[in-house]
Amino acid sequence: MFHFTVETNKTIDEAIASLQEKLQKEKFGVLWDFNIKETLNKKGFDFQNTYRVLEVCNPKAASEVLSLQPLVSYFLPCKIVVYEDQGTNKIGMPKPTVLMEHVDDAELKGIAEDIEKRLIGAIHAAK
Repeated sequence: MFHFTVETNKTIDEAIASLQEKLQKEKFGVLWDFNIKETLNKKGFDFQNTYRVLEVCNPKAASEVLSLQPLVSYFLPCKIVVYEDQGTNKIGMPKPTVLMEHVDDAELKGIAEDIEKRLIGAIHAAK
């Protein structure tokens, strides 16, 4: 699987607030909270599903991976999506380890494993 996704009983806003708190404990900050539904509705599209894309970053890890491989910039910042799917709220992300497979660098793989573990931990704690 290219992604990690869990269900939550929290509202979208509650899940995001909890996620932001848990991410801070892992030294990740939310750079941007992109509300897809709101944006599409403002553009004249009647889009009803809620999708909030959080772009998150750990500056130390970002600096480290970018100094090793500039192509990693294509994967940054990390994305976590909080959304409603057929009446169930979910939190998910693409797995950094899967993305890094495309770069084929053993050192980057280890860093990606650590980042993925920390993000999954934050998601589990937030759900």
